Amino acid sequence: MFSGAIKTNTEHLEDGELVTVTDYNNNFLGRGYFQHATIAIRILTFIDEQIDQQFFNLRIKNAVDFRLQLNLLRSDNNIFRIVHGEGDLLPGLIIDYYNGVAVIQCHNIGMYSSIDLIAKALKNAFGGELKAIYSKSSDTLPERVITEDKYLFGEVETPHRAVENGVFYNIDWKTGQKTGFFIDQRENRKKLAQYSVNKRILNTFCYSGGFSLSALKKGASEVHSLDSSKRAIHLTEENLKLNKFSGEHKSIVADAMEFIKDIADFDIIILDPPAFAKSRTKRHKAVQGYKRLNAAAIRQIKPGGLIFTFSCSQVVDKELFTNTVIAAAIEVGRNVRIVEQLHQPADHPVNAFHPEGEYLKGLVIRVD
Repeated sequence: MFSGAIKTNTEHLEDGELVTVTDYNNNFLGRGYFQHATIAIRILTFIDEQIDQQFFNLRIKNAVDFRLQLNLLRSDNNIFRIVHGEGDLLPGLIIDYYNGVAVIQCHNIGMYSSIDLIAKALKNAFGGELKAIYSKSSDTLPERVITEDKYLFGEVETPHRAVENGVFYNIDWKTGQKTGFFIDQRENRKKLAQYSVNKRILNTFCYSGGFSLSALKKGASEVHSLDSSKRAIHLTEENLKLNKFSGEHKSIVADAMEFIKDIADFDIIILDPPAFAKSRTKRHKAVQGYKRLNAAAIRQIKPGGLIFTFSCSQVVDKELFTNTVIAAAIEVGRNVRIVEQLHQPADHPVNAFHPEGEYLKGLVIRVD
């Protein structure tokens, strides 16, 4: 609920306070967490119910049961998202699962104030299967909120080994980006593997090497992993040691935009940059960045090559991203065909009434 839709004086309210919303006739509309911001209230429920332990027990059990229904917890996969904010009717809450460890990340103060209820609900939903619960919200909440990243239950040494579609990873939720891993590309990494047999591949913005490892597992002849961060390359190399794949691998610390300008003879290029825009005011600049990056790859890839290109910028929707890639192809002057359209996986569901939850979009394009 936007602040402009509220008639009541809210100056006395504290950030994170639980409030009840009514219409002009005092009819109940919803209940949610308040904050002094443009989005003033994030609604938790549209029925008159208490936001208590039972509420979180039901919501989180529903989320866990859905992931089990998707068969995401099995011998060759124990990495998945348990709760995806609005997509699981828990706005501002992210919970990821890594081989028995749940990592909680709160994106609003109200949800953080309920962290103990959330932890208990997780233990109830998983029974005795959970080894630990870790709270990591210091990077996602305002600086004025005093938070401490810590274990709420159990304790597991990091990095912690987990497996995704048969590929092993060292996960470090304490020092890694987000909750320690980019789970949202799981199915797209699997898709890349299908195209990778005997191929020469460049994986840009590689972070911990997810796309690289998936390609090598399926039989890529050579994979180059590139990132501007030396730490990311170290993570990739540690994950390579875990899996002992036979294909040739090369690690590169460089700026992706500059490096791509001089490449040749790659069969597949992966473009998976961080979000270029986190607000609408930055959208135009982001689009120009995506256009330059894709144009460079389209210009350099060998004839018949594939490009897996992505955007995780929420303010750049599917249509705008596709049009940007097409504009890059026009600028370069090469024929491009869209082979597949990619998106976030089922454990990152999109609430039909919150389309903004669909943030990850991608294309597989073939360049003649």
